[in-house]
Amino acid sequence: MNPAALFAGGLVAGLAAGTASCAAVQGGLLIGLVSPTGNRHGPSRGLPPVAAFLTGRLAAHTALGALLGLAGAVVQVGPRTRAALLVAAGTAVVVLAVRMLRRRREAGCAPAGKGPAPAGGAPGGCPCPDGGREDHAPARGAARGTGSPGSGARWPVLARAAALGMATIFMPCGVTVGMEVVAVSSGSASGGAAALAGLALGTAPAFAALGLLLRTLASTRLAALAGIAALAAGLFTVGSGLRLGGWLPDFSPPQFGSPAAAAGRARTGTDGVQRLTIWATAEGFRPGIVVAAAGRPVEIAFRTDGNRGCTRTLAIDDRDVVLPVTGERVVRLAAHPEGRLRYACGMGMYVGFVRFERVP
Repeated sequence: MNPAALFAGGLVAGLAAGTASCAAVQGGLLIGLVSPTGNRHGPSRGLPPVAAFLTGRLAAHTALGALLGLAGAVVQVGPRTRAALLVAAGTAVVVLAVRMLRRRREAGCAPAGKGPAPAGGAPGGCPCPDGGREDHAPARGAARGTGSPGSGARWPVLARAAALGMATIFMPCGVTVGMEVVAVSSGSASGGAAALAGLALGTAPAFAALGLLLRTLASTRLAALAGIAALAAGLFTVGSGLRLGGWLPDFSPPQFGSPAAAAGRARTGTDGVQRLTIWATAEGFRPGIVVAAAGRPVEIAFRTDGNRGCTRTLAIDDRDVVLPVTGERVVRLAAHPEGRLRYACGMGMYVGFVRFERVP
């Protein structure tokens, strides 16, 4: 496959569909770019850490794409493993957010009259809700005139930002999973690298804007909102992983219309194969529950119509399936025993069920 075409496809996918979904899943890691006290002085100020994050993310996605294209499905991560990685990464984001909120409270406000005075000797500082003062003192090296502020911490800060960017490969969104499948099908290191590099670059503007916004908020009275947003992103990622792995109690999705229309039933052809049709929409799978006879093979036709959302990628029967934006893909299932088969979109946000019933 042409690497240039794969790169263009990844770029378009990132710009058109990956911005919202990837930012929702991976954006929580950006909280690691924020100084615990919200101080913007020194090497962590402004664009360099965000650029380091994006560089690390691009490098990791390019390397992963090359590996997938070269080795194919041998190195592809299955849905259960990906779900465990999502839970672990989401937990790490929650820890970062909690630490930021706690340190902001401890270091951002000092008792009135006891904290360090702001630059220039002006009395007091930014008033805090508890009557203290927010510390906006410059870095110690700058106050003494010993060189650029925080120069000794420059490379550790940038290395940390790059490492956080690389960690995004462990938190794939639905669009990322789809491009990973494309990388595998390319059959070459250059093709796989081009596909995932295009995706990383396509989503880069959204990540850059989000990272700069979080760093700006961290130096204002809205710092707590940035921490709360990161905490929500981490919990969302943990929940997505738990749903994708099937580690949460299964609740049948709400059905609309009459019960007869709510649950689709399979039709058996002359060849003995049961056939079902399920629509993958932006709001979930319709119908959410389908019924088939146990002990017989099943073919499910997943149909889409302009779908660029999470349900375009789904995990079913321990494998990933990528659907076209508009069209149909048939998934064949071996004969299953009596019970219920659960499947989910690539991000674990939406689930559906195939109920296998015993034939009298």
